[in-house]
Amino acid sequence: METSEILGVKISKVTMEQAVDAAASFSARGVCVVFTPNPEIIMFANSDENYKKALNSADMLLADGIGVVMAASLLKRPLPERVAGYDFVCRLLKAGYSFYLLGAKPSVAERAAQKLINSGVNVVGHHHGYFDDDDTIIADINEKKPDVLLVCLGAPKQEYWITQNKSQLPNCICVGAGGTLDVLAGEVKRAPSFVQRANIEWLYRAIKQPSRFKRLLIIPKFLFKIIGGE
Repeated sequence: METSEILGVKISKVTMEQAVDAAASFSARGVCVVFTPNPEIIMFANSDENYKKALNSADMLLADGIGVVMAASLLKRPLPERVAGYDFVCRLLKAGYSFYLLGAKPSVAERAAQKLINSGVNVVGHHHGYFDDDDTIIADINEKKPDVLLVCLGAPKQEYWITQNKSQLPNCICVGAGGTLDVLAGEVKRAPSFVQRANIEWLYRAIKQPSRFKRLLIIPKFLFKIIGGE
């Protein structure tokens, strides 16, 4: 798969449609690992070689954030479009797959599972993100055999967990999906469609969650680093 390298992280050059199709194709042959780097994740990987290797070991790295798309353009390695992780998961939810949800707080994971079940999604299992026994979790996932495993432990924990355990997982599409369960459970609201189309979802999130503002300052630092040369 063709990629666009940004600070050493190899972002897949795919549209949303291509990403969904490729994930299905890869998972037919084994575990398909999908990570969704944003500028914050790429900056962290740039200073941590082990994390960078974990990211680059994935089958696909999707451009989760307009900052990533802008960086690729500045480097003259353009990406076809932004492929937000949450939107990618929503496309999978509509594709008739079975799901296992792993991550978030106990009540959040349960609410997300119930809401999906109520909407007709086949959720075969779920477990919150507060666990210290990987073997029990992996055994449950293997018993349930989901088509899609959403691992929502936050970066970098989710990427390390998937990388370390993928050889023990059943054939599935395995997505490092960050705060997706919080949104699916209704704990966090997604930006309105017009805000998403305007590519200012990051600003909406900063206004709605002021505690995130300091983290979002990484975006201009990221772009300055790109402009200043890798």
